Amino acid sequence: MNYRKWLFISAILFIFGLLLGLIIPTEGAGFFLAEAAALDEMAGIIAPLPQIAVFVFILLKNISVIVLSFILSPLLCIFPVITLVINGGVIGLVSAIIMEEESLPFLLAGLLPHGILELPALIMGEAVALSFGIAVLQGTFGKDRRDIIMSNLKNNLKYLAISAGLFLAAAIIETFVTPVILDHIA
Repeated sequence: MNYRKWLFISAILFIFGLLLGLIIPTEGAGFFLAEAAALDEMAGIIAPLPQIAVFVFILLKNISVIVLSFILSPLLCIFPVITLVINGGVIGLVSAIIMEEESLPFLLAGLLPHGILELPALIMGEAVALSFGIAVLQGTFGKDRRDIIMSNLKNNLKYLAISAGLFLAAAIIETFVTPVILDHIA
């Protein structure tokens, strides 16, 4: 298994979405806007909750995305591809809006503390999903299908666990550190 190849492909898909979100005018970014609005609505719902509940929500949401991608990846790898492009697009669009309304330092303060861990976790988790999805597709039509799939599964579960660990650290920072930093900048 050439895991670096899947990391590279995942990063390219994410960056493609990010660039789309940054360069498409707000009026033309209907789908990304709908996703951003859904996230904004979700943030409004969880904001009044105790911080520990916010932390658990963020962690479970992020981990469920990569687990769902992993499980559904044998369906032609559509879910991991869509997840990477949409997440990149939403981050790009929201970044463009925040830079217009606030400032680059405010944007960086809101994204960097947890994003340094969360974005690699997402890219790693989706790389695992792509790798597993392709292995299942190859195994379905290959001679040693069980060996191919089981070998890939064992290797990828390690990376999936690392991704989940990064999401854990990112959720802690996003819940308990990022708001404090933003309060000092605002």
